[in-house]
Amino acid sequence: MNILRFDQLVSQCKVAGQRVFIRADLNVPQDDAGAITEDTRIRASVPCIAMALKAGAAVMVTSHLGRPTEGEFKPADSLAPVAKRLGELLGPPYENGVPLIANWTGGVTVAPGQVVMLENCRLNIGEKKNDEALARKLAALCDIYVNDAFGTAHRAEATTYGIAQFAPVACAGPLLSAEIDAITQALAHPKRPLVAIVAGSKVSTKLTILQSLASKVDRLIVGGGIANTFMLAAGLKIGKSLAEPELLDAARSVIAEMKARGEALGDASIAVPIPVDVVCAKRFADDAEATVKDAADVEDDDLILDIGPKTSAILAAQLAAAGTIVWNGPVGVFEFEAFSHGTEAIARAIAASTAFSIAGGGDTLAAIAKYGIEKDMGYISTGGGAFLEVLEGKTLPAFEILQKRATV
Repeated sequence: MNILRFDQLVSQCKVAGQRVFIRADLNVPQDDAGAITEDTRIRASVPCIAMALKAGAAVMVTSHLGRPTEGEFKPADSLAPVAKRLGELLGPPYENGVPLIANWTGGVTVAPGQVVMLENCRLNIGEKKNDEALARKLAALCDIYVNDAFGTAHRAEATTYGIAQFAPVACAGPLLSAEIDAITQALAHPKRPLVAIVAGSKVSTKLTILQSLASKVDRLIVGGGIANTFMLAAGLKIGKSLAEPELLDAARSVIAEMKARGEALGDASIAVPIPVDVVCAKRFADDAEATVKDAADVEDDDLILDIGPKTSAILAAQLAAAGTIVWNGPVGVFEFEAFSHGTEAIARAIAASTAFSIAGGGDTLAAIAKYGIEKDMGYISTGGGAFLEVLEGKTLPAFEILQKRATV
């Protein structure tokens, strides 16, 4: 992907003394008291900010937080806790917090070698609709615009798209650049076999992803409620398990497309593997009794809550032979210990594989953290919705505008 990268500008000594506007993704979870409960996104933003400061730029950084109403400030919408945590991470002279500026669209005062945080950008009227007048005001604040927020790359907003249209220079920060490189390696130029794991509660939320991947991947592993729908489509009983019977034809079309590709390539292993055994319970609870059954033996009052050990072994073997792995979603109710073994088996198989692996989505990241395999993953995406749209084959607005602005 032809984009200008911020580190290119730094290496060319084009940043010193320049006003640099960084759009980060600092939308972190908070408890009822407003305290940050998980700061991964803030820590991930530090390299870009530190790079700009070291290069002698006058740095402005902003982000959205939560879902504020434009033009209506509430204390809960403030980036104040984020500014404090960012300062702690940057260290002196910001150990007590990065200065936070409100009502900033009319102008920002910041000296070279210093950083300020601009209050929640979604408080600005016109942000979400990418209002052109607002975008032009934002662009006038800077000499260099840096998008380092993959998590919002699928949204065409004033701070993710409009400002990039009108800023003198628009480029990708190191975090966004790394996402682009990982996605390109996994999907545009993958080492084969390419195996995709798409799991979750509903086919409907990921149907277009499955349809898109079916034309690209060599193995398409489905899990969770999605797998239940595919089992039903394959003629198996699923008891009272979560499924979407109205999407059986869609599931069958994905199965048929994968099978047809396998036949055309003379490779019968190209398919959607249907579980051969499952872990069932009579009720949905963490203390429910777990029973392993062959897929053909599911009873009418059973709930399928995980894949079984035979299926786990089959899928682990496919992952061991993979050249590239894309993972989105746990294959069972991994939050319940008795129904976590399938997801753990998948996670550990990916960790042990020599394939390049990329994973994204909140539940997937939670599983990676639970099993402590972060260092064994090729790349862990910071985006949720953006990651899913990439899997769908969509061109993200942030990527599109940065490609258009790729010349300095």
